[in-house]
Amino acid sequence: MGLIERLLFAIHVVADKAYDADYIINKIKQQRAILVIPPKRNRRDQRSYDAHIYKDRHLVACFFCKIKEFRRVATRYEKLATTFLAMATIASCLIWMR
Repeated sequence: MGLIERLLFAIHVVADKAYDADYIINKIKQQRAILVIPPKRNRRDQRSYDAHIYKDRHLVACFFCKIKEFRRVATRYEKLATTFLAMATIASCLIWMR
């Protein structure tokens, strides 16, 4: 819940079915963000969601998988936040250049 509490200007909140809980959904609606979480199969009220936006979640998950190939980033070898951000940026640029 800590991450949802700090959402200030989110337009869409994209998550997988594991986050299909009433208290999470209500909190996102209170913050006036658009909910893009597919409902679980056992939910009585099957709500609709934007499947096109949900497909972009896969791209983000694949990026995190690719960035974890860089050992310094995956094991958080860097101790300072600024140097970790620099290494993550370098790794992102290398992935982009492939």
